[in-house]
Amino acid sequence: METTKTKESDKTWFPEIADVRKAAQNLKGVSAVTPLLQNIRYSGKYRANIMLKREDLQQVRSYKIRGAYNKISSLSSEQRERGIVCASAGNHSQGVAFSCRTLKIHGTIYMPSPTPKQKIEQVEMFGEGYIDIVLEGDTFDDAYKAAMRACEKQGKTFVHPFDDTKVIEGQATVGLEILEQTKNPVDYVFVAVGGGGLASGLLSVFSVLSPDTKIIGVEPEGAPSMKTSMKMGRNTELSSIDKFVDGAAVQKVGDKTFAICRDHLHEMVTVPEGKICQEILDLYNKDAIVVEPAGALTLSALDQFKDEIAGKNVVCIVSGSNNDITRTAEIKERALLHARLKHYFIVRFPQRAGALKEFVAEILGPTDDITHFEYSKKHARENGPAVVGIELKSPDDLQPLIKRMKDHNFYGDYLNDKPDLFQFLV
Repeated sequence: METTKTKESDKTWFPEIADVRKAAQNLKGVSAVTPLLQNIRYSGKYRANIMLKREDLQQVRSYKIRGAYNKISSLSSEQRERGIVCASAGNHSQGVAFSCRTLKIHGTIYMPSPTPKQKIEQVEMFGEGYIDIVLEGDTFDDAYKAAMRACEKQGKTFVHPFDDTKVIEGQATVGLEILEQTKNPVDYVFVAVGGGGLASGLLSVFSVLSPDTKIIGVEPEGAPSMKTSMKMGRNTELSSIDKFVDGAAVQKVGDKTFAICRDHLHEMVTVPEGKICQEILDLYNKDAIVVEPAGALTLSALDQFKDEIAGKNVVCIVSGSNNDITRTAEIKERALLHARLKHYFIVRFPQRAGALKEFVAEILGPTDDITHFEYSKKHARENGPAVVGIELKSPDDLQPLIKRMKDHNFYGDYLNDKPDLFQFLV
């Protein structure tokens, strides 16, 4: 975990409370005042008062409407006439589309090609003819660069998803609402960090109105752009990222947001994607709450602070619920892999009748289940290799399984620890 230190020599822009309050007035009737609700399950698990700030309940199903509308509504008549351009992995684009329709301003939205279809359809619905969508590149950063080129060429205003004064002030209204919704002092706020706009907005509010509150930033392990930048002491672009947590996966955070988080964020932590997936499943199965991967980030980090937060008042911001149901199989797979309950092997089956039956009857444990099987018979070889995925009931069942495979000469290789091969299965 990284602890930040304030650098007095650095003069960075910081939102003023008066401007955040103006943003809150501006957003009345546009963004919802989302509920701050105690969660009984999490509170019991961590022996703390765990409250969820339900930004997933916004009309566009994420907090992004706040910053997008606050920015676009501040444009001059001339800027509105020319139109706007933005780049987004999904949630910001929905906020922009909603704002363009509400304000009757034309916008062009650049999105990464892997953006879930559900998010693209939502953008089209909220825009209602006021927006055009362009799919560009594999990551947000690819879409961003294309959007900037188009923006400069066409003379339009770029609406940044996080590194913009008005956007940060809009996101900061989440912090105002939290403090207005609870009578008790807030000891901790956990916030998902992608580009850093929401975290920067919260810091601007809590540093003035509740300076003892510790703000904890949370990133996916596969896209630690803010944590890396804070460790390096400068805003650092990652060469590659895991794009699974698409709402919080950027290769480089904003310059403004980096400076604010570097100087004011209490800690910056990361969470494995597999753990995030398990949290998504638990929230759905146990709390009937649908979240996208970024929306589960904050709750996924609580285990790292279980001793520290005991007996405290803790707010976790549920940032969004724009999840695509077609990703459910991948979410379950990643959760099982993280829990060490799903394992892939190369199994060498003898080329004789009954080998598979022997494997099922004598090698598999009574609660083991084959969930993946690819077998190609090779007459020229003594043993025929197959890729087999096995789901266990307990991680403790793995070593006994491997021993039985080796004792009966079925064992070929274990693939979970070989990412170059394993990536073709998951």
